[in-house]
Amino acid sequence: MPYAEIGIFGGSGFYSLIPGFEQVEIDTPYGSPSDTLAIGEIDGRGVAFMARHHSRHTIPPHRINYRANLWALHSVGVTRVIAPCAAGSLKPYVQPGHFVVCDQFIDRTRGRKDTFFDGPDVVHVSTADPYCPELRTLAVKTGAAAGLTMHPAGTMVVIEGPRFSTRAESAFHSSQGWTSVSMTQYPEVVLARELQMCFAGIALITDYDSGIEEAAPVSAAEVIRVFGESNDKLRQLLVTLVSKIPTERGCDCGSALTGARLTNESEPEA
Repeated sequence: MPYAEIGIFGGSGFYSLIPGFEQVEIDTPYGSPSDTLAIGEIDGRGVAFMARHHSRHTIPPHRINYRANLWALHSVGVTRVIAPCAAGSLKPYVQPGHFVVCDQFIDRTRGRKDTFFDGPDVVHVSTADPYCPELRTLAVKTGAAAGLTMHPAGTMVVIEGPRFSTRAESAFHSSQGWTSVSMTQYPEVVLARELQMCFAGIALITDYDSGIEEAAPVSAAEVIRVFGESNDKLRQLLVTLVSKIPTERGCDCGSALTGARLTNESEPEA
């Protein structure tokens, strides 16, 4: 089995990373992942790439097998995950073409398989600070050095999809102070945390969400158009970021399960 230490998900409009990577089929205890893993090297670092919607974009966000996707990365050795995604802006100053490096999320999905611990092990992992601070800082610095507009923090509200928000929903999300809206960051980020992997969510802003600006409501075609225009920038950001990630982790993501397990080794009293 090829080895990789860094995993990258590709979102809407971003279906490949580097030509010539080896395509590897992965089986998991949770079923089939979205696609094969493309495994290769960037600047001497082992990298595994997966298109989360499949390379032909045949899997909608609410049907993605998130557990299988994260397990597939974990099974080849990945300890850091970089997860770009298309997102709508909830703030006028966060413009299409900008990048938001998330530090918080709000989950508004429904019924997604969002834990590896369905029993008998009972685990309550902390997600107070769900995104890796080390990867976030590196992503912001790398993008800024390349001349990209990087917002160093932001709360992403994750909706179920596949529909876009109503104007009323969008106005509510914005009124809460949230920065962007997307459909895939949850449960990716919490599943990565349960596997004690570092996770960086990088939102490429493709549009203003409905009702935020005096603009036409968002459409799938517009999202893909803007993402396509920014693909080269995103690819270069990711490649450069990979080269800057230290070989040793300087965060506490690798101990996310410490103190999270509840065990009762004795029988309850009658």
